[in-house]
Amino acid sequence: MKAKKPPSTIDLFRSKLTQILDNKHPLFVLAQEIDWSVFETAFGPTYCEATGRPAKPIRLLVGLHYLKHAFNEADESVVERWVENPYWQYFCGFEYFQHQFPLDPSLLVKWRHRVGADKMEKLLTETIETAKRKKLVKKNHLDRVNVDTTVQEKNISFPTDAKLYCDAIKLLGDAAKARGIGLRQSFIRKSKKALREQSRLRHARRIKKANRKVKKLKTWLGRLTRDIIRKIDPADEDMKELLLRSAQLLQQEKKSKNKLYSLHAPEVECISKGKAHKRYEFGCKVGVVSTSRDNWVVGAQALHGKPYDGHTLKKSLEQMERITGRAAKHAYCDKGYRGHGYKGETEVHIAGQRRNNRTRSERKWMKRRSAVEPVIGHMKHDNRMDRNYLKGKEGDRINAILAGAGYNMRKLLAAIANSFLRLLQWLLHREFLPEFRPANG
Repeated sequence: MKAKKPPSTIDLFRSKLTQILDNKHPLFVLAQEIDWSVFETAFGPTYCEATGRPAKPIRLLVGLHYLKHAFNEADESVVERWVENPYWQYFCGFEYFQHQFPLDPSLLVKWRHRVGADKMEKLLTETIETAKRKKLVKKNHLDRVNVDTTVQEKNISFPTDAKLYCDAIKLLGDAAKARGIGLRQSFIRKSKKALREQSRLRHARRIKKANRKVKKLKTWLGRLTRDIIRKIDPADEDMKELLLRSAQLLQQEKKSKNKLYSLHAPEVECISKGKAHKRYEFGCKVGVVSTSRDNWVVGAQALHGKPYDGHTLKKSLEQMERITGRAAKHAYCDKGYRGHGYKGETEVHIAGQRRNNRTRSERKWMKRRSAVEPVIGHMKHDNRMDRNYLKGKEGDRINAILAGAGYNMRKLLAAIANSFLRLLQWLLHREFLPEFRPANG
């Protein structure tokens, strides 16, 4: 059921937040700059008309996601901090200070599933539109963009054969116990002990004995899998899925393709980006597009299937055009985009290509290509893209988009905070201190 609008009542014994808060605070100003009606129009059709209890206000849910990724909070912590912070409550559309949680944190998960990744792009779009209204982003700023890819790691531990076999044994044993399936032996207790011994032997460089423990774990997993297959209910789809993953673990080898790296996140891929400090990363690739001039994020999308960087260029530029409503004229990429095969209106510039006919201005813009690297770094460490806790491929896409929206939110807050300081400096320079004016102006 759609959210009901709260009645406009006046509490004679309480002061409104507008009377208490500083109206020059960046969050206070930004709450008035964002067009919240856009989200009502975009997300309203995902709610049914009459059945069920009234939903929470869409502005509250959108505002909590903005705050979560702007200030690097989890679902639980953003709700806890919301109760303590009156500026956060005003940002989410409340008139009076609230002393109770606005919702259960699990509702944020359900709302993300309801909206989906495609409509979640509206949160990133509105940050750019707000920057346009504040005249922080102009049309010519969108003509030149930097494009790059990175890895969004999933919330999994480093996958080893021993750990995967042990996890599969525990999951199968617990699932069989929950369904009342009588097993000859569950191997749960023995697998935990074998994993500890394997880790100790591997640390002591006793490789052969450690490999024997791994082989024993694999044998136990095979015996347990076959035992459950003989006694399983053919209509139990969840158990079938778990058995398929177990069978994939038993069959895959060191050089197998499309390996399984996590039982609870089978979509995880192993990606090597050539980093000296981190040889392999386990997650998915993310394409990031930022403006060359001011480093606003105008595109962020998760790309599964381990695509070559050059083949992601078309999708990244298409997403940028959807979000901003304007196609870029120049795109600056690193050497990983050689052989991209892109044939569109945007002119693609690859780093390292020497051209004698380039002007001084073109060389300057080529040097700005590397500005996308710190943007990715901030999105990872400040906006929750370093480790993704959301489930499935849809969760990968949603987290990448929200990380870009959180990055733009921080830029908006910083620009609003600095605008008052710049205004004061200008007034002092032009009006009150004319003797300090430069001679030419």
